[in-house]
Amino acid sequence: MTERDFLTPDLLLRAYANGVFPMGDDDTGAVRWYAPNPRGILPLDAFHVPDNLARRVERGEFSVTSDQAFDKVIRACADRDRTWITAPIIRVYTELHERGFAHSVEAWQDGELAGGLYGVALGGAFFGESMFYRVSNASKVALVHLVRQLRAGGYTLLDTQYSNPHLEQFGVVEIPRDEYEQRLADAICMDPTWWPVNGEAAPAD
Repeated sequence: MTERDFLTPDLLLRAYANGVFPMGDDDTGAVRWYAPNPRGILPLDAFHVPDNLARRVERGEFSVTSDQAFDKVIRACADRDRTWITAPIIRVYTELHERGFAHSVEAWQDGELAGGLYGVALGGAFFGESMFYRVSNASKVALVHLVRQLRAGGYTLLDTQYSNPHLEQFGVVEIPRDEYEQRLADAICMDPTWWPVNGEAAPAD
């Protein structure tokens, strides 16, 4: 069985539904599976936007879109000295995007891609995978828009996989695996709407 036969969109969807996600090994090319305990999540009702970022959003320094440049976003996220976003990962997430499960959020400035993020939507859960920026704060602005759209669309779970100081400034917390699995089970039964709101995102706090 080849890697292409093994790593399929259907396998990824089953894994996400069970709280598991893949990461590629930059050295060997192997794909490994993870289910952290505790698990990082960003409670949508407790999302915090730092004041300086809120001002950037209000000024409209970036225009923000969704699913307009998925390939560029995932490849930009992978463009670093060491990455878990290997060629097999790019291939299978692109296939998920073509099937309507993987999404990108793009921040543009003067017609150029300035930053963004991508992840997987399954039911009422969004699993954030990676972010990048070429212009300061572009990926953070994309996150503000993402949270606004998830709230408006009826999503209930934003999974960040892990927590770190960068994410904690936005309200990311860690919860035990059993609590996460219950929240996930509740979320994937839902039928939300992806990216329902047009126009600029208002800061949330």
